[in-house]
Amino acid sequence: MKSGYISIIGKPNVGKSTLLNRFLEIKLSIVSSKPQTTRQRILGILTEGDNQCYFLDTPGLIKPDYELQKLMVNQIKRAAKDADIIIWIVDPWFKPEDFPDALLKSCKKKPLICVINKIDLVPKTKLLPVIDKLEKINIKEIIPISALNGDGLARLKKTLFRHLPEGPFLYPVDDISDSPERFFVAELIRERVFEFFKKEIPYSTCVVIDEFKEREKGKDYIRALIYVERKSQKGILIGKKGEALKKVGAEARKEIENFLGREVYLELWIKVKEKWRKDKKFLKELGY
Repeated sequence: MKSGYISIIGKPNVGKSTLLNRFLEIKLSIVSSKPQTTRQRILGILTEGDNQCYFLDTPGLIKPDYELQKLMVNQIKRAAKDADIIIWIVDPWFKPEDFPDALLKSCKKKPLICVINKIDLVPKTKLLPVIDKLEKINIKEIIPISALNGDGLARLKKTLFRHLPEGPFLYPVDDISDSPERFFVAELIRERVFEFFKKEIPYSTCVVIDEFKEREKGKDYIRALIYVERKSQKGILIGKKGEALKKVGAEARKEIENFLGREVYLELWIKVKEKWRKDKKFLKELGY
């Protein structure tokens, strides 16, 4: 038996969450076309044969400007430090200056697999210069894939299994994560905010599950609080006659029911908490 932790790191929007979801064949990590969607480290568990992988999906590599982003970067560092294997994911437009030199050098004794994602978006001839650049910075294992359609995934999985250390399974074979349902429900609501709103609104919001009641008869009851930083943002999220918030709630409910496999009654409330992204105490309460 083999088992180990595998950290997925890379810049925003290179497809880290999409890759995790493709591995698990379930939507575990939320996905958006906007950068910096993932805020917290998410553990995804893949069990196949005698192999059990613990994938750590991490926030995108950025230069932090405020407290929340600093905590996000610290999560990346911890994930890399805790990993047995590191997947460094890039896209076909990779530049050598994108190489997270200090981070990856600190884990140089661990297997490093570079994944070139989004190969479905470019001709194969465009990949050769990218591979050449990666080889010049001494990256030995390079695997082109498309996380979106699964191309190259079998090869990547086989490579990961080869590098896994020997050891017992840490989780039951049916588990897909160690996070509670509340966490994923909050993430699915936040994903809808990222989908429907532009500019600063998605980044100024966070979601807290205030109440979650499972019922033997009837729908489960979920009450979620969406925090924003300004009153004007609250007005935008609610929308004219509450239509914007109703849309978020309706779409989020569908996603939540699909994830949980049961019907829910979802109630959304919006609260203003000024500068919450810089508030260390509040961020700690959120689990950062």
